[in-house]
Amino acid sequence: MEVPASGRPVDGPVRDGGTLDGERALALFDAQLVSRHLDLAARWLRSFGEGYYTIGSSGHEGNAAVALAVRASDPALLHYRSGAFYCARAAQAAASADGDPDTADRPRVGVVERVAEAMRGADGDGGSADRSASDGDADRDGDAGEFPNPLTRAARDVLRGVVASADEPVAGGRHKVFGNPELAVVPTTSTIASHLPRAVGVGFAIERLRRLGTGAGRAPQPGRRPVGAPTRQYGDAGSPWPADAIVVCSFGDASVNHATAAAAFNTAGWCDHVGLRIPVLFVCEDNGLGISVKSPDGWVAGALRARPGIRYFAADGCDLVETYEVATEAAAWVRRHRRPAVLHLSTVRLMGHAGADAEIGYRTVAEIDRDVARDPVVATARLLAEAGLATPDELIARYDEVGWQVRKVAEEVLGEPKLTSAADIVAPLAPRRPVRVARAVTEAAGRSAGPAVAARNLAFGGRPPESEGPLTLAQTINAALSDGLFEYPGMTVFGEDVAAKGGVYGVTKGLRERFGQSRVFDTLLDETSVLGLGLGAGLSGMLPVPEIQYLAYLHNAEDQLRGEAATMQFFSRGAYRNPMVVRIAGLAYQEGFGGHFHNDNSLAVLRDVPGLVVAVPARAEDAAPMLRSCLASAAVDGSVCVFLEPIALYHTRDLHAEGDGGWLAPYHGPGGWSASHVPIGRGRVYGVGSAEDITIITFGNGVRMSLRAAAKLAEEEIGTRVLDLRWLAPLPVADIIREASATGRVLVVDETRRSGGVGEGVVAALVDAGFVGSARRVAAIDTFIPLGPAARQVLVSEEAITQGARTLLAR
Repeated sequence: MEVPASGRPVDGPVRDGGTLDGERALALFDAQLVSRHLDLAARWLRSFGEGYYTIGSSGHEGNAAVALAVRASDPALLHYRSGAFYCARAAQAAASADGDPDTADRPRVGVVERVAEAMRGADGDGGSADRSASDGDADRDGDAGEFPNPLTRAARDVLRGVVASADEPVAGGRHKVFGNPELAVVPTTSTIASHLPRAVGVGFAIERLRRLGTGAGRAPQPGRRPVGAPTRQYGDAGSPWPADAIVVCSFGDASVNHATAAAAFNTAGWCDHVGLRIPVLFVCEDNGLGISVKSPDGWVAGALRARPGIRYFAADGCDLVETYEVATEAAAWVRRHRRPAVLHLSTVRLMGHAGADAEIGYRTVAEIDRDVARDPVVATARLLAEAGLATPDELIARYDEVGWQVRKVAEEVLGEPKLTSAADIVAPLAPRRPVRVARAVTEAAGRSAGPAVAARNLAFGGRPPESEGPLTLAQTINAALSDGLFEYPGMTVFGEDVAAKGGVYGVTKGLRERFGQSRVFDTLLDETSVLGLGLGAGLSGMLPVPEIQYLAYLHNAEDQLRGEAATMQFFSRGAYRNPMVVRIAGLAYQEGFGGHFHNDNSLAVLRDVPGLVVAVPARAEDAAPMLRSCLASAAVDGSVCVFLEPIALYHTRDLHAEGDGGWLAPYHGPGGWSASHVPIGRGRVYGVGSAEDITIITFGNGVRMSLRAAAKLAEEEIGTRVLDLRWLAPLPVADIIREASATGRVLVVDETRRSGGVGEGVVAALVDAGFVGSARRVAAIDTFIPLGPAARQVLVSEEAITQGARTLLAR
């Protein structure tokens, strides 16, 4: 064994009282140096217009020790200043892939030689001899799937993101993120703290699947969808994470104040309080600043310590040994107890918030100097020198060599292709494979009508819904949810009041009794957390069906759909997915109960979320096939669907006259699922009378009102075609154009508001298609819905529809 002059062996503690040995300290120093030089390279690239992201990790490099304290297979959702963690995770994953994590990073030669070993390729100049690969992953760093030079690969990953290279391994030039499915690093956006609820959801899913005995790391790569995976890959109750995994989630100190972070902490603590295990290690990287706003002294520590149910750990994030020791203790505690904890790291921010930030404008020179004096990279160099593991000259040489290698990688990625077409940009956003979805429905029908018929009958207590006679909309949704829970073992139904009460309108009644409280359960009253649980569960291989109790309540949590759910495939090129079907009770026309919060008719926030599927079943006959399509699309394509259920139609039975049962419909058993399949983005047409005079385009409550109005018009010998859109995103544009052209007169009946309502999209589709006929809108007034009978004054009515049709025909 080689003993340095100080007497410390490289495989012994680098400092008295600690367990971090010299070889690991050297490995972490490599990661810290790469991270620091990536920040410098990003600013160099920006200086001549080739770099597009300069928020850096300088001053936060102590987080490399956190990576070493957890496992390479632990899912990590990273703060945008966790660059050193990412680099260290790359080296850690390479060591794990080699099968010898304890010795893979052992320094065998001097420090300067270690630089070449860590950073250079097989041909000795930062690349391998074979540079013919073009897949963006298996290029200058060795063969695909291997990590011969993990830090070079990490540097290339990050710099490709900085220059918006189409070869960047996860987002493909769409955004600069820390993400890589090979490293179990889940990409997150820059939305403040928006990834924390998802992290809680991943922890929930890991533990739920572990307790069910299915969290055994069945998928070969965490979070990835294997090529050629069966349609039941999502929702088959298999977990992509190891059964004893923990979640690592880092964030900045300013994020502590954000409502989304508060929701995540509260949910983790609430779950712990009621005995639900959530193995999440939150890591607060506290540099004391939110751009220019200072965190008051003691505020962050006090806020984190006060969180009930979350164990608090703290360390000097600029001290590598202390960070490693405390992070190791925290990770071990979470892994052993399966309970949440927060690791509070005191860091510094060097070089401002981003490249364009002149912090001298809001910080004193003394404040900046104090941060520079705590530079974690310098602190680690001092640690290595004092331990006799390297001389100052060797450490400086190492710094320069790493900088040269990172700059070389930066020069190489400059020439890589960029995204050059809209089609390429949107390709991973929301893939649609309608044939596979239809096949999935048919296969499910075959199982339920064939080998699983007895089990299905048992699930329904011997009385399957197809034997029950005509059902209401609510009863049909209940039956379809039951069939979904039977078909997809990983499907869960959860939300406020969905289990014990069976939903405030009885839509989920009996589901918990049929399928157990592990699959149908109540949550705390927080929509952000409900969706966060769904996001994490979907990412972890489950098929979540969360319920938002009322449409108005969604607005508290809409960024979980917009900023998180809808962006996952976009920012990972489909490597990660969060399939989810969000049930929302909404729209107006409740008799005897309501007001704004229970009769909200605003859908604008959903209509402009890219890739989101929005379904609105108006009647029982369509509800079950539409729900089956949403579930199958989520399982097959990873779709994020909103299933908006018109409250006023839940228990409606009649169409034209009391007792006619015209709004009821029999439930199709598995034998009828294929024939009744409703593809996403296809409407339904009703002909009333001659169906030649006018086309009414509508959805939701408007369908029943329009059919009733059409019957009255038929008495005046006016023939009407009523198009039920059924899908508000994507709109059934082909159906709209065809049915509009059939009569040349279009009345758009829109129960949402005139401004920002669905009708705007319908009219725009007509204009874009060159429709030359007459068109008119009937829509709700731009106001909130008042309580009681006054609501009728601002909502669309049957009388308004008939009058609108007559006015249109009189032109």
